[in-house]
Amino acid sequence: MGKIYYIMGKSSSGKDSVFKEIQKRMPELSQITMYTTRPIREGERDGVEYYFTDETGLKKLEEEGRVIELRAYNTKCGVWKYFTVNDGQISLDEKDYLVIGTLESYAEMRRYFGSEKVIGIYIEVEDGIRLERALKREQQQANPKYAEMCRRFLADQDDFSEEKLEQAGIERRFCNVEFETCVEEICRFIVSDQNGERVHRER
Repeated sequence: MGKIYYIMGKSSSGKDSVFKEIQKRMPELSQITMYTTRPIREGERDGVEYYFTDETGLKKLEEEGRVIELRAYNTKCGVWKYFTVNDGQISLDEKDYLVIGTLESYAEMRRYFGSEKVIGIYIEVEDGIRLERALKREQQQANPKYAEMCRRFLADQDDFSEEKLEQAGIERRFCNVEFETCVEEICRFIVSDQNGERVHRER
C-alpha cells in the first residue's frame, strides 16, 4: 500500500524549494497537483504548481462530488481557494506520493485516506529569517503585494500554532536553515519509512 508524504510549513519556510528538490532526488514519488482559484503568479505554469480554475470550475467539481478537501482565504486581493480533487491522480494501491499543502489540508487528507496513509513532514524556520525571506521574494515580483505578505505572515502564527500542530498529529519537524541538510534529512526519513512499511508487509 502506498503513502502520501505531506510537506507543510509557514510561508517563506522554504517548503516549496524543499519540495522541488525532493522531487528531483526521489522521482519515484508521484505528484498530486492541487487546484486553486487564485491568479497565476509569474513563473508558474498551469498543471505544474497548481491547476488554475475559477469559481465556476470549482462549483462544477463540487457538484460532481470530486472535491476531497477545500480551504478559502480572504486575502487583500479577494477570496482565494485551494483544493484537492479526486480526478484520478491518486492510486494508493500502486504508488507513494509527495505533496505540499497546509496543515488544514493535511488534516483533511488524513481524514479522507486514513492517518496511517498520510505522513506529515513539517518544515520550520525562525520567524525573523522567514520575514526576511518573504520580503526579498515579494520585492522580485512585478507588482509586490506587501499587505498580503504581512497578512500571510501573521495568519501563520495561528494556522500553525503549537496546539494545532499537536492536534494534527505532527511528529516529525525539519529545520530549514541549511537547505542541503534539511533536504537530506527528509529524504532519509522517507526512505526509512518506506523500508519499514515494506518489512511490515513482508511479515
